[in-house]
Amino acid sequence: MSTRRRHIAHLHLHASLTEDQYADIIELMSGVTPHVQAVPPNAVQLDLTSALRYFDLSPYDMVQTAMMRLKALHGIDSSAGLAGNRMLAAMAADASAPGETTWVPAERAAEWLYPRPLTALPGIGRATATTLTRYGLHTIGQIADLPPSTLQRLLGAGQARLLAERARGHDPRPVTPAEPAEHLIADLVLERDCLDPAQQHRSVLGLADRIGRQLRGERQVAGRITLTVRYADRSSTTRTRTLPEPTDHSPALAAPALGLLTALGLQRARVRAFALRVDDLRPADGAHRQLSLDPGDDRARNAEAAADRARRRFGPGAVGPATLAGDRRGRTPAMGSSHSRTPAMR
Repeated sequence: MSTRRRHIAHLHLHASLTEDQYADIIELMSGVTPHVQAVPPNAVQLDLTSALRYFDLSPYDMVQTAMMRLKALHGIDSSAGLAGNRMLAAMAADASAPGETTWVPAERAAEWLYPRPLTALPGIGRATATTLTRYGLHTIGQIADLPPSTLQRLLGAGQARLLAERARGHDPRPVTPAEPAEHLIADLVLERDCLDPAQQHRSVLGLADRIGRQLRGERQVAGRITLTVRYADRSSTTRTRTLPEPTDHSPALAAPALGLLTALGLQRARVRAFALRVDDLRPADGAHRQLSLDPGDDRARNAEAAADRARRRFGPGAVGPATLAGDRRGRTPAMGSSHSRTPAMR
């Protein structure tokens, strides 16, 4: 029985990326293939195997397409490696200059790999390299040709077995996309205690807008929203509401969030921080939205999609709700966000 040959690409991004920019890159690469693995802080790996038939392109042309998208949409130069597994692809990318791609076909893997210095092999650090060179071993091919018993005496059984497999170009690890988040949180810590209802309103509205962008970026919708308010005396209040329907639309998140805020009756409360959380997440592709007869709803969603595109191109601060414009002219509170995943992913 024959097995399908894998085509893995490793892209080094020659840029310093913020968390939001890196997330945008992952989303962009997901348009090439759904099998995208983040390699922080500035690399991604793509399993192109299933995408080749869909795009009807060669593996090399697929990599060039991904690199051109990075340059055109984000202005980021990249170097790439293309090979039959993750390790070889990463090593090939390390050997590529910016804007170039090194392709290591499966039938030439040993020829390309063996002459390379042993320090190019993942898993060989300074101490291991010192031990091996002391015995006259300087290339990956020399490690591959060494009898297993000899390598075990030098390094121990576990490390010797792993390096012998890698020296022969073997790496069975699949490209594994990150699991969807179980919930998303955005929080805001104010610079001073706040008693102004208008500022409290704007703070929660800003968090709802941020959560909506996160959901759309991860192509998910939320079914439940929770608002937590922390006070100057370090106490807090938490309220939760189930949404009428799962959504990633910022106004549809803002309305219940502001409803929760109003219900708390914070007229004289000294507020220090807000946190907005959404959970009951599910893929946006499988969610159903109730049709609206209001043409303004479609216009709002179209405007929201256009704003998302502008942020991906010009940065997260390029577009925002008009009601938050006053906050952007003034001092900016500290804001953060987090993605919580299953315990196994932490």
